Amino acid sequence: MMTLDNNKPSKDSSGTSTERETRLDNTTDRRRFLKAAAVGSAAAVAAPWVGNVQAQEGIRIRMQSSWQPGTTGYRIFEEWAGGVVEATSGEVSIEPFPAGAVAGAFEVADAVRNGVLDGQNWFTVYWPGKMPAGVFLTAYPMGLSVPHQWDMMFGAYGGFGIAKDLYRKQGQEMLGYVHHDLNLIHSKVPLRSFDDFEGVKIRMPGGIVAETFASIGARTTLLPGSEVYPALEKGTIDAADYTGAAVNYELGFWQVTDYIIMGPPSTPCLHQAVDLMDIAVNRRVFERMSTQVQDLMHDLVAAYSRIHYAAIQKANSEAWPKYREQGIEIIHLSEDDAVRFREAAIPLWFEWANKDEDASRLFRAHLNTMLDPAVALVTDEDIQGYELNA
Repeated sequence: MMTLDNNKPSKDSSGTSTERETRLDNTTDRRRFLKAAAVGSAAAVAAPWVGNVQAQEGIRIRMQSSWQPGTTGYRIFEEWAGGVVEATSGEVSIEPFPAGAVAGAFEVADAVRNGVLDGQNWFTVYWPGKMPAGVFLTAYPMGLSVPHQWDMMFGAYGGFGIAKDLYRKQGQEMLGYVHHDLNLIHSKVPLRSFDDFEGVKIRMPGGIVAETFASIGARTTLLPGSEVYPALEKGTIDAADYTGAAVNYELGFWQVTDYIIMGPPSTPCLHQAVDLMDIAVNRRVFERMSTQVQDLMHDLVAAYSRIHYAAIQKANSEAWPKYREQGIEIIHLSEDDAVRFREAAIPLWFEWANKDEDASRLFRAHLNTMLDPAVALVTDEDIQGYELNA
């Protein structure tokens, strides 16, 4: 898929024996964690259900991920999917597919609704093309900036119930959100300030994220993940937003760029600080499950989120030194740049929130979280003059 730069050393992907042993240990730990989650939520799952119709027939869910094959993210997804059949005593099994295997990156939700796929493990940043409220299902510029703030929004401020409604309108059942990582900007040119984005050709995922960068003068383009590396390699784009340190290293971005652009210490990522994914299934598939397994699947997704986030962060900690070894410069923008970016973002928050009633409902949950004294991302003065239509 990618061409190696002969001036930069490649490494044996199999790793050392110690690295392989660590991966095996991590896999075992994740399987134990998944089983513990299942037992904790439904201690007697096996005995009462093995004889029922669902368990005898089995419900096979063809689920496509947004992760490309061979990445840390996809390996974690495959391991989790493989454990579901045991956790549900055979009632549900998941057949995993990597990005692009069945449906295009931006068409996965349609494929699930239409029954071409049964489920998705999608980057929720792709939702805005289907519904305006989708911009608030994942991180957006200068919004909620760490995972626990999203937990507050979905839980304490009612966002999960709203998200459930949104997915059902799309013919899906949302089983849960999946914490992932902050996103990085890899660049062929140094971007050392807010003003340096003027005229830069940059890949962004669309929606409010792309519009915010466009408002500061960047020339944004929408590309699926599989096309980011070739576009950087050919010089079709100057820079690209994509996932975090470990996955981007595995995808070879260090071979075709020289810089990683991040926010200041207070806000390491200005545009997608918590790049959420989801696990969702077609409503008809969900309704075939027993009520016990419906509940259990939500718990298994919550367990997967914790496993996924921890594993990604562990992989990131091992990836950062590799970038430095390859001579990649990590540039942090200034606090003043963050202030200016925030001033550009806030009007777009309200513009998108007022596109329809669902978007307003979900953004209100965000706004209440951001105004919470324990979060304090905005003040009443910051949003003075802005109103929600619903």
